[in-house]
Amino acid sequence: MKLRNEIDDKFKWHLNDLFDTDELWQNSYDELNNSIALINSFRGKLNDLQILKQCLEKVYDIYEKLGRVYVYAQMKLHEDANNNFYQAMADKSDIIRVKIAAAASFIEPEILNLSEEQLKTFIESNNLYAHFMENLLRMKKHILSPEIEKILTDATQLADAPDNIYSMLSNADMNFGKIKISDGKEIELTHGKFISLMESSERDVRRQAFNVYYDAYINQKNTIATIYSSSVKNDVFFARTRNFDSVLSKALFIHNIPENVYSNLIETVNEYLPDLHGYIDIRKKLLGLQELHMYDMYVPIVPEIDTQISFDEAKETVKKALQPLGNDYVAKLDEAFNSGWIDVYENKGKRSGAYSWGAYGCHPFVLLNFDGKIEDMFTLAHEMGHAMHSFYSWSNQPYIYADYTIFLAEIASTVNETLLMQYLLKTTEDKKFKSYLINYFLEQFRRTLYRQTMFAEFEMQTHDMVQKDIPLTVDLLNKTYRDLNLKYHGKSVTLDEKSDIEWSRIPHFYNAFYVYQYATGYSSAIALSQKILSGDNSYRKFLQSGSSNYSIEILKNAGVDMTTPAPIKSALEYFKELVEQMKKISEV
Repeated sequence: MKLRNEIDDKFKWHLNDLFDTDELWQNSYDELNNSIALINSFRGKLNDLQILKQCLEKVYDIYEKLGRVYVYAQMKLHEDANNNFYQAMADKSDIIRVKIAAAASFIEPEILNLSEEQLKTFIESNNLYAHFMENLLRMKKHILSPEIEKILTDATQLADAPDNIYSMLSNADMNFGKIKISDGKEIELTHGKFISLMESSERDVRRQAFNVYYDAYINQKNTIATIYSSSVKNDVFFARTRNFDSVLSKALFIHNIPENVYSNLIETVNEYLPDLHGYIDIRKKLLGLQELHMYDMYVPIVPEIDTQISFDEAKETVKKALQPLGNDYVAKLDEAFNSGWIDVYENKGKRSGAYSWGAYGCHPFVLLNFDGKIEDMFTLAHEMGHAMHSFYSWSNQPYIYADYTIFLAEIASTVNETLLMQYLLKTTEDKKFKSYLINYFLEQFRRTLYRQTMFAEFEMQTHDMVQKDIPLTVDLLNKTYRDLNLKYHGKSVTLDEKSDIEWSRIPHFYNAFYVYQYATGYSSAIALSQKILSGDNSYRKFLQSGSSNYSIEILKNAGVDMTTPAPIKSALEYFKELVEQMKKISEV
């Protein structure tokens, strides 16, 4: 593997667009340290509306500078984690971020203590803060007395215990053992290797990995059930204490998401389960199996295309695929490709995976580890979706509304992947490549829309049980999960008993009602991509909106109403169409 200094500079991001030198970064860091006293000078004075305005202006200015300091330090470390200088810089950026957050923690409570008349007067004279205040005021009825609030704050570390304990058990203390591969060698099974082994073309390797992996969780089943039960009880306690009707109500309240968004997702996906069953039946037939087990669900049913694609070729293909987004979008994309937004290739010590990140006042950046595979081209399209979403939001919104919510975060990236997929399907004549692409797309649907909805349904059921004082035993959790597996996967799958314990390995379950957003985001992206291809240009409003309105309203303004089943139905109708194409092209 190459060292960082062996990579051509044209394939590296230009972090000097944030700070030209490390010395300038240090100067900004020192200024931030000095600004803590300024923040504290506003404490206890926000009942004066003029001082409140000054406070918000100064603090958001400080947060904007903090963003650049933090992002630069972290991204320099991501270039090469072995660099001691940038290790120290990243640690310093973490420390200053915590210090500033702690210093500013008084602002929202003091605002909430203002009278309705004061707040109305402030909003009328400071329209910029109208949505911020409205959103903050929604929380007022769920804010308790100062004494109880202090107790709840002090209890936060206790409340985090189930997640922390589970994380330590699963990631640090659990030993999965070894499996034998075809040449007789033994390899250590880890979390990181599990999914890649599930994709192995050798069925015995998949079976071994599945059994060994889940045996480790079965050996800890009572402990994990107790941890998860404690987590759900935590969720119920805090929801009731803060005067919410349910944990789901509390979780959706954060981004002002109506509860029917959640129920519509589950009901609509359930309606379209026969199409998932049809796809699973195709999988079984193409793999030529008498019995299809859960360890057969990840192996590709179409062999990977042995095609190397250069970064330049990937860029050109992505640009062509995204042409429906408009000439100015593609021009900005081209600028991003050629102006130091992207760190392209792997080097020793570089962070793995891919992401888009950045700071307001500069352009976004994208980290890749491009290896010339088809998947890498999709990753490029995906991360540029995030980057362009950030670019348009930052360019059109003030800092206070510049970032988009988690509910919206995966939409632009998935739109780009979908447009790339549809472009490739239209322009390829190679039957093998087309079947590979269709299968790739179907798997995205299965893993993102169907599987995450199944997780969402499991969470809904377990929280409902605890809210009804039903104990979450291992047997009950296993039965609940097995029933969902049977419902979602149909008769073509032979369910091993060990599949029942899969709930115990899902860390997202310790962040209540989070996973549904993967499914709603995917549905929204499919609906938006179809609108884009039909010539509808309202998607641009979505990209430019940041968090200037509630997430549901931002999507509505782009023509996607997630309070109705329509976007989910639209996405699942497209899945049905892809299943039919797969049947036809595979002749099954």
